[in-house]
Amino acid sequence: MAEMGRPVAPPNLPALVKAAFDKARVSGDITYYPTQVAVLTPGSIAFQLRYAPSLALKPKAPKPKEPNGKPFNPFENPSPAMLVAELPPSHRLVLNKFAIVPEHFILVTREFKPQTHVLEKDDIDATFACIQAYRGVGQDLFAFFNSGPHSGASQPHRHLQLLPVASMRTGLEDVDRGSQWNVLADTLTGSSKTLPFNVFTRSIRPDMSAEERHSAYLELYRHAVKAVYPDIEAHDEGEAQISYNFAMTGSTMALCPRTAEGVMLKNKSGEDIGQVSLNGTVLAGTALVKNQAEWDALREDPDVLLHVLGGISVSP
Repeated sequence: MAEMGRPVAPPNLPALVKAAFDKARVSGDITYYPTQVAVLTPGSIAFQLRYAPSLALKPKAPKPKEPNGKPFNPFENPSPAMLVAELPPSHRLVLNKFAIVPEHFILVTREFKPQTHVLEKDDIDATFACIQAYRGVGQDLFAFFNSGPHSGASQPHRHLQLLPVASMRTGLEDVDRGSQWNVLADTLTGSSKTLPFNVFTRSIRPDMSAEERHSAYLELYRHAVKAVYPDIEAHDEGEAQISYNFAMTGSTMALCPRTAEGVMLKNKSGEDIGQVSLNGTVLAGTALVKNQAEWDALREDPDVLLHVLGGISVSP
């Protein structure tokens, strides 16, 4: 039986998300960007690289404002077309308006809370409830959180992003080495895998209490703060002291301290060809590029990816 006041996700959540996504795609309420995909295997990792040329054409319109002059907040009063479900008492689920992965949806706080603050127990609990709803029908969900200027964060209203793992595999069945890709975070706990960026991991179990899961997140956050600022004591609430990405699956939590959002790629002549920026999907082992030169450079020499990954965090 659920504890009083704890968020409970609808057991048919995967079907709700699919129905909402399909309907919003047909009506034009969301934009789905098709991608080409490759799997790169530099070092000991299998990394999924996606190329979305249409993203480069996305118009950079000025950010809309409310009538009172405040920046528009898409999470404050989502339209019915974007709403997937309410998760009382503290959260709701909405579709991602610009989707690279089918059925990409977002967990947002019903009241405005800052994206730059340390996550609270209810944030972790509501996220895990969604993961469990997917597991209940034999599916996996990858959740990630971007916090701070170097993390890939774009909205100030607190939100975690949720990607069905089956959707993340779209196109991989036709790709060389496609079967080698698995969610990176799940391969890290207890492994000797060496990564070019710093990441802290912790195994989690379905029978953990909400307090235990939140404590596990805080423990990872404290390790990450110490990695960036060895002499600073981490705070368990309020404004985060570092930029970071956090990820959660049914069995793993992972947290990566971030010191840069991306790295400039150069061609063999040493000329700049584009900035590769990464967000929390790096903890799934995925990256996205928007132009042909970046796509070609990374596929021609997968070790260039190690250079990109090594530039986003403190050394492990």
